[in-house]
Amino acid sequence: MKKINLQFTVLALLFATLFTSCEKSDSFPSSANDEINLFVWRGMNTFYLWQSDVPDLADTRFSNVGQLFANYSNFASPREVFESLRFQPGVVDRFSVIVDDYIALENSFQGINESTGMEFGLVRYQNDPSDVFGYVRYVVPGSDAETKGITRGMLFSEVDGVQLTDSNFGNLLFSSNSNYTITLADYNNGNPISNSTTFALTKSQLQENPVHIATTITEGANKIGYLMYNQFSASFDAQLNAAFATFQSENITDLIIDLRYNGGGRVSTATYLGGMVTGQFNGQLFSREDWNEKVQAAIDPVNFENNFTDEILNRDQTGNIVLQEPINSLNLNRVYFITTGNSASASELVMNSLASYIEVNSVGATTIGKVRGSVTLYNSDNYRRDGDNLNPNHTWALQPLVLEIVNKDGVNFPGGIVPTVNLPEDYENLGVLGERSDPLLDRTIVLITTGSRSVSSDRNSFFRHEEISNSKITTPASNNMIIDLKK
Repeated sequence: MKKINLQFTVLALLFATLFTSCEKSDSFPSSANDEINLFVWRGMNTFYLWQSDVPDLADTRFSNVGQLFANYSNFASPREVFESLRFQPGVVDRFSVIVDDYIALENSFQGINESTGMEFGLVRYQNDPSDVFGYVRYVVPGSDAETKGITRGMLFSEVDGVQLTDSNFGNLLFSSNSNYTITLADYNNGNPISNSTTFALTKSQLQENPVHIATTITEGANKIGYLMYNQFSASFDAQLNAAFATFQSENITDLIIDLRYNGGGRVSTATYLGGMVTGQFNGQLFSREDWNEKVQAAIDPVNFENNFTDEILNRDQTGNIVLQEPINSLNLNRVYFITTGNSASASELVMNSLASYIEVNSVGATTIGKVRGSVTLYNSDNYRRDGDNLNPNHTWALQPLVLEIVNKDGVNFPGGIVPTVNLPEDYENLGVLGERSDPLLDRTIVLITTGSRSVSSDRNSFFRHEEISNSKITTPASNNMIIDLKK
């Protein structure tokens, strides 16, 4: 898959902007944040998708660096500068972020986060929506949560003896504290009551293999491959490919890809996954990227195309090959997904791009609708981690939205992808992942074997709780669709 040539982009775009004159000015950084603020402005001016819509990002906004320093001298931090440059944050731009620790960001892209290993969602009570309870989605193998006996389907209403609410869950669950204690609860018709069972949990640095489950289920004449995949992480492309080698050897007839908790990740991995599902479209267009006007004008359009491929080829930041192997393809003409409102970005990309070529069905809830992708920008001459003159004085990095991505037909779904069968998770009965006791997996198998799209009346009538947060949302890589950049 071709990538934007970042070195060419920087030369073509930055040389034509204010920075030729800026560097010749007599102004020098006067505070610790000045050079970071300059980096923030430069990166956003060059790559931000809505650069032309933000007056402060106009090429003519500042005539010299001194003016830029003065303009941002009263801002408390580079984060405030960055936020001031976003276009309608939370409305149009919902996902651009800045981080003050790019090491943590890089780790998160590899599935490494500070965690107890208990992956959970937080939802509102039925009667008092200011109260919140947590449900355990799954447990990371080898984690403290696994050691302590936490399992999928457990509900908890208190942390450190305090009832969870929509105003305190952040401090109770996502603070810098390394330890917390949860109190389990009984569902009680959507208004959980503590049952006084407690678990003390400790956070640690964990690396999660996103290939959580890969198994084959036989249902009559159907041999159904089931893959639960939780992050598009290039660090685990080999494990993903190995799962498809197993599906090949078992001669599966159908495939279910469970993306219900997958917030996205790398476009390259999404493209590889598309090739694993199919294989008969090698070399054809998988997706196309639309960048801002400056980037589009400077780069050959072929660089914005991501094509199906029959080989995984991953390189590190210095260009060395770290993985090269043939893709294990199933050559399927239809595929089934499990989704929720937590399925985002690269998850949606795979579904949308495959839909241009094969039959795509899904069971669950409408996806989040993240159709735009980002890059990681570092404070160096070419915005790469290994670029010349990487600033050693700080670890700030930008993760701005820089592109919108569409399928072969120019289509995407900013309102989310509506499922074939609408069936939200039942927090009173989550079942066991990978087994038919899981209602979403069971219903997907029914869809495969019967074609029926109906849902029983009792599932249509049960209360649908509003989910307000989850354990992955505060990780640096949350809900990202990431483009790799070459030298």
